[in-house]
Amino acid sequence: MIAWLFRFQSLFGLVLVFLAAVIFSPVRNGELLFLDSGNLFNVVRAMSEIGILAVGMTFVILVGGIDLSVGSVLGLASVGAAVLLVRQDFGVLPAVLVVLAAGLVFGLLQGVVTAKLGIQAFIVTLAGMQIARALARIWSGGQGVEIAYGDAPGRAPLAFSLLGERTFNGLVPIPALIFAVVAGLAAILLRVTAFSRHIYAIGGNEKAARLSGVPVNRVKILVFGLCGLLAALAGIVHAGQLNYGGPNDGSMAELDAIAAVVIGGASLSGGRGTVVGTVAGALLVGVLRNILTLNNVDSNIQLLIIGLVIVAAAGLQRLRPAAVG
Repeated sequence: MIAWLFRFQSLFGLVLVFLAAVIFSPVRNGELLFLDSGNLFNVVRAMSEIGILAVGMTFVILVGGIDLSVGSVLGLASVGAAVLLVRQDFGVLPAVLVVLAAGLVFGLLQGVVTAKLGIQAFIVTLAGMQIARALARIWSGGQGVEIAYGDAPGRAPLAFSLLGERTFNGLVPIPALIFAVVAGLAAILLRVTAFSRHIYAIGGNEKAARLSGVPVNRVKILVFGLCGLLAALAGIVHAGQLNYGGPNDGSMAELDAIAAVVIGGASLSGGRGTVVGTVAGALLVGVLRNILTLNNVDSNIQLLIIGLVIVAAAGLQRLRPAAVG
């Protein structure tokens, strides 16, 4: 029973936070603001970008690494999408493919440096964070790029606005749908492929995995590449939602992504974690932040509370081995 509770700790946490949000929701005209459909849609929409980042971060953490550059890559991708669409007159598909390719290459390069040179991922991605931010500022000329829509030169195709304004079937925001697809594919990848077994083996014991014939370096490089790719996708979604690409956008997003993974039950030492847990962790952070905002809680207090939740989640990770056996 205890092992079962620990296994689904993130889902239990999400249920508890959701119930607390209902209890402490402000009331307007006799209705709970938190349960308003528009508010719930905004929660899902707002956490979609962080959720996509967190899915990529899950893979990196599972191999015992960390990627501090994802927030900056998000900013770089948002700038790239805006510049290509507005200033370079790219179509939507070419612009998206170029930005995704840039994110993939950036992640792969970080993986190569980490795996081949044996430099700690923390150091490599800390440098990557600075480099991506610098590239975003150089690419944009140091200024944000507004995305206006239309057929005239200097305007983006209307199709790109689907990311920010439309819903699927009139119910699910497009960014949330993209997040759901990404999470679903990632969950399948981590469930049924040999690649997933290699990831968990490396995170559990890298030396033993190497002696067992696992291509450790190749798996690490691919994992960082995947993380960079998803960070670029989050940047495209970000630009579509805001109709704007900002070189400073995504600051601190890497910490939200790491928080979602940790709250979701993953071990920072690697080898343990699931995409389902990460999704629950991202939703938990989104709901918690929303109810605090609805109650006009100071933003600094919000940071404090979310920090305490992360500490509590990390504390449960320390208790888990003894409880599970």
